[in-house]
Amino acid sequence: MKNRHGNTIAHQPHKNIPYGNLPQAYVPPEQQDMMPTQRPPNCPPGLEYLNMIDQLLVQQEVELVEAIFGVETNNKYMVRNTMGQQVFYVTEENNCCNRQCLGPSRSFVLHVQDNNDQEVMTLQRPLRCSLGCFPICLQELEVQAPFGNTIGYVIQEWDLLFPKFTIQNEKRESILKIRGPFCPWRCCPDVDFEVLSLDEQTKVGNISKQWAGLMQEAFTDADNFGIKFPMDLDVKAKAILLGACFLIDFMFFEKTD
Repeated sequence: MKNRHGNTIAHQPHKNIPYGNLPQAYVPPEQQDMMPTQRPPNCPPGLEYLNMIDQLLVQQEVELVEAIFGVETNNKYMVRNTMGQQVFYVTEENNCCNRQCLGPSRSFVLHVQDNNDQEVMTLQRPLRCSLGCFPICLQELEVQAPFGNTIGYVIQEWDLLFPKFTIQNEKRESILKIRGPFCPWRCCPDVDFEVLSLDEQTKVGNISKQWAGLMQEAFTDADNFGIKFPMDLDVKAKAILLGACFLIDFMFFEKTD
């Protein structure tokens, strides 16, 4: 895999880095006095910052080659906090044939790196039929943190009217639900996917595709998302919701006219 600078790097074992040694960009000034001195229990290395926030902003980079020539390229995303500071950088690992022939239905591996170019999460989507008209070959995303250590899954549910997903932990136990709108397409200015309790009676957060401007919406498939979740939600669940954002992007908004 390659880092954001284009240099090839290999998977490296992760060290339990104390939160105080993370780059300054990770910590908003008003939260610096809240910095923990060590990694919280049950928190994968590199995801300590998720324990302190309730929102993330995901911005897909605009690729000029893709916008001008219509050639599908590997997706890249910037994950920021509400102050605009970079938290993670996400790159897609894929081959040209897979991208051009299968488009948004393609399988992929997304590498989530921190500001030190250390891979803290790996998201894997297997290749499955994307018709979505029948309860077969439904989409699935596996979330690993760090690489090789599965912490959860995003599972598509079949529904005739609404996009639905189940968030599962590493034991395949359901912990949250996601329900999208009747018309989850990029033609709508803002599209909200609600994060719900298991009984679907209580809203606990949302994943929102946000209007990125006329030029970007009309000529590219680059999208902006906002993710909200409870501050006290388990760190692994927050990480899985971040993974769900990318699966939703590919399934409903990765369309090139």
